[in-house]
Amino acid sequence: MTTKLFRNARINTPVSNSSRTAEKKGSYSISFWECGAVLVKNGLIERIGDETEVLKGLSHKQVDQEITCEGRCLVPGFVDPHTHMCFSSPREAEFSKRLAGTPYLEMLKAGGGILSSVRSVRESTDEVLLGATRKNVMTALLHGTTTVEIKSGYGLDTKSEIRMLKVIEQIGRETPLDIVSTFMGAHAVPMEYKGDSDGYVDLIVNEMIPAVSRECGSAFCDVFCEEGVFSVPQSRRILLAAKEHGMASKIHADEVNDTGGAALAAEIGAVSAEHLLATNDTNLAAMAKAGVIAVLLPATAYSLRKPPANARRMMELGLTVALSTDCNPGSSFTQSMPFVFSLAVMNMMMTVNEALAACTLNAARAIRMDSIVGSLEKRKYADFLILDGETPAILAYQTGVPPIYSIFKRGECMADCFQERRTVR
Repeated sequence: MTTKLFRNARINTPVSNSSRTAEKKGSYSISFWECGAVLVKNGLIERIGDETEVLKGLSHKQVDQEITCEGRCLVPGFVDPHTHMCFSSPREAEFSKRLAGTPYLEMLKAGGGILSSVRSVRESTDEVLLGATRKNVMTALLHGTTTVEIKSGYGLDTKSEIRMLKVIEQIGRETPLDIVSTFMGAHAVPMEYKGDSDGYVDLIVNEMIPAVSRECGSAFCDVFCEEGVFSVPQSRRILLAAKEHGMASKIHADEVNDTGGAALAAEIGAVSAEHLLATNDTNLAAMAKAGVIAVLLPATAYSLRKPPANARRMMELGLTVALSTDCNPGSSFTQSMPFVFSLAVMNMMMTVNEALAACTLNAARAIRMDSIVGSLEKRKYADFLILDGETPAILAYQTGVPPIYSIFKRGECMADCFQERRTVR
């Protein structure tokens, strides 16, 4: 059993409940220690708080390694709760078409968009798919992400969807990150079912979901509920079938049009609804009442040249807001949560503390991982970042370059991002 002591850190963390509250916003509070310390034992947080309190009764013999943060800011590792990182090739040419004005749904109807990724995944070897996914995941780690959700959805037949989910599970075994998998066979209607979306829904419900339940450990089922993709009744049928097989619900809702996806999320008690660019206030309020988490994806809006989701209004309505990269080969090819943090503060009018909670604790709640990650609290994993600054504001202030000195996963150093200026030893 290894014990490590991290000292002289400006600790900023959202907490589930705490008497030390710097700011309260709905379902979280922010704890801050000007000169804080964290005692880590066997990868878990044993003590955290003011350095003098953490050191009480602690002898040097009880500590295997002592690390000084030299007054730098220490925050939880990022949790990225909505990604499509499992794909085999990017779609750079499609990006250029979008810049020229071609609408995404028009490209999808013509067999592009998600369907082009489906073709490449079906044609790729396991080694290629595994290598591309691993590259995305490890890039995310170097940008401070220590827990990530990854969806299937580029297979769109039973064999290919299970293959994707098994690759995602393998990535979870072979990389340091905690990986949560989501089955998303309802990402699009494949070309072989063009004009017969109900027939494809039959396949998902009667064949895919039972097979995924037998062969994979997916925690969630997600549906792209959107005009031209899956209707509300189709989405309801898929998600209720998945629930019968033990999978919790997520919904890509109202990304392009207000189709009522958010209302469906509230109706069935989904864990989260994602995107929400076009959702009306009535349905947002219903989500808040039902406890559905709003997962917002500002990098996607940025890539699509659209206004971001109205985070401020959602919080006013009582919603818990999480943030995510939506890393995918089409509309948001980024693995950087610091970029998402910056967009939230600069373009979505979120405060620094709101963005911090949305990228950590609230994001962990959106994938039901908040009992072990997402905040720096006793008995949680020692997943944290030492920033190249004194406050979390550095994440928005220094744009384009992640201001991270070191990344720790369960107390182990994953990366010293500025080794030539390294001060953590």
